[in-house]
Amino acid sequence: MKVLQLAHELKVAQFGQVTVAADGTKVLAHASKHRAVSYERAGQRIEQLEREVQQLVAKAEAADPTPRDDGLTIPDEIVRRRERQAQLAKARAEIEARAHARYAAQLAEHEAKLAARQARPDRGEKVRGPGPQAPTPEPQPKDQYNFTDPESRIMKAGNGEHFEPAYNAQAAVTVDSRLIVGERVTPAPNDKEQLVPNVAAIPTAVTDVAAVLVDSGFFSAAAVRAVEQTDAGQPRGMVVYAAVEKTGPHRSVRDWEKKEDPEPPAAGASVTEGMRHRLQTKAGKALYKLRQQTVEPVFGIIKSVLGFRQFRLRGLEKVSLEWTLVCLSYNFRRLHRLGLGVKLAAAR
Repeated sequence: MKVLQLAHELKVAQFGQVTVAADGTKVLAHASKHRAVSYERAGQRIEQLEREVQQLVAKAEAADPTPRDDGLTIPDEIVRRRERQAQLAKARAEIEARAHARYAAQLAEHEAKLAARQARPDRGEKVRGPGPQAPTPEPQPKDQYNFTDPESRIMKAGNGEHFEPAYNAQAAVTVDSRLIVGERVTPAPNDKEQLVPNVAAIPTAVTDVAAVLVDSGFFSAAAVRAVEQTDAGQPRGMVVYAAVEKTGPHRSVRDWEKKEDPEPPAAGASVTEGMRHRLQTKAGKALYKLRQQTVEPVFGIIKSVLGFRQFRLRGLEKVSLEWTLVCLSYNFRRLHRLGLGVKLAAAR
């Protein structure tokens, strides 16, 4: 924060009513994917170890004279298996706790989708297709726990064709200066729940945010309302520009034709309809184009120029500190490009 305040005082960058672009990037955890276990596999291993313990107990009771490798004793082997069972049981308990937390977060979104679907007939709209699928509190068989860094998660890596233990590093970048004004790390594999905490990570002592640009992965009606309105429904003075659905890079001939702004949605329209209209206006299109060219180059510099592609520390608290230091390093580099060193020399 002090670095950003210094940049503001020396007028290297302005932070009043700024537009920020927020996004996340996957950074490898300092963990081995070979030291991970799935919920299903952990249950199978616990059962297997229990059978082996019973076999060892039977051998002990029968005073089995079968020769064993040097140093191996039945009591030690039983203890080793019991310890492993305890570790696997802990892993399953943690996966179950994560599943319940995920269910609680998804339930509110599911209920909002149901309410929006049920309100369509009242507005004279047709309801098509099956309703949204209800979430479940049960863990998925492939949900994983990593023993070297339990707080990391398995996420898509590289071009998305393989998975690695990783964290989701988030950053909010100003459009004008391309300085990082908010950073945080989450173990969530996607960005669905990250809009509100990302905005909250921007220190109000440094800057006032007028607009936030995010891609479709961040969009949800509840998140947009939380950012733009207070609990009492009063506007905060902050506007979100988020793609409602994914779009490919291809543009049709009609997309390039000059068109007037569409009519605003009717009163009582959903947040989704309002956001879709917002991004179809000329002003909305022009502003949203700045998102990709603002935040994605920052991640490119951090990974390719600064060479930061994997955390050295373990645990969410420690990797969050590490990501803060990385973002600080990027900001120092960016401020040098903006001429902070010259301004400091002139101020002395």
